[in-house]
Amino acid sequence: MSGMTELGDEPDSGVEATAPVWAVFGDLMAGLVGAIVLLLVAVLVSQLELARHLEDEVRKREQAEQGRSALEQALAGPLASGRVTLANGRIGISGSVLFALNSDQLQPEGRRLLRQLAPALAAYLRVRDELLMVSGFTDDRQVREGNRQFADNWELSAQRALTVTRALIEDGVPAGALFAAGFGPEQPVASNADAAGRARNRRVEIAPVPRLAGAAKPHG
Repeated sequence: MSGMTELGDEPDSGVEATAPVWAVFGDLMAGLVGAIVLLLVAVLVSQLELARHLEDEVRKREQAEQGRSALEQALAGPLASGRVTLANGRIGISGSVLFALNSDQLQPEGRRLLRQLAPALAAYLRVRDELLMVSGFTDDRQVREGNRQFADNWELSAQRALTVTRALIEDGVPAGALFAAGFGPEQPVASNADAAGRARNRRVEIAPVPRLAGAAKPHG
């Protein structure tokens, strides 16, 4: 009887041994299917993010092109008349248009010109993450003797740049997107040997510069 009991026990022990193998295999398959599903979801999310990024880039480029077009249209008249120059993205405005000799007070023609440029500059800044540097330049002639307001050409150029900057802010260009700099007689664009060359060197330039990483973009 003990032998029959031992023989009868063998089939049951075989079933018990093989059952966990199928359970483990099922768990592995379920895990594999789950991993594949997660991978597919990750790929889809990545594709959607890439498509969204590309759409944003296309939109930004279109807006930037619109900003450039608006700026070019605003500059068309002044460029044709010679009151403004445009080279390598730098807008140059004749000092004789903006100011009388040795003065930092805007002349009526210069004020009208800045009022004309301001909306286009503001529109440009709305689609470009940049700043505008307003730079003042003079010729190499010393400030007229007896002028108590300015010690030298450096001070005169800096004050002229500030005057233009404040006028642009008055006309709607965001204050946080502008800064002024004076260069005095440095960086001439023509010879100072004659009156025509000195007149060209007396100028104000407006040039886009990159914004520092992490700097907040101004509102408005």
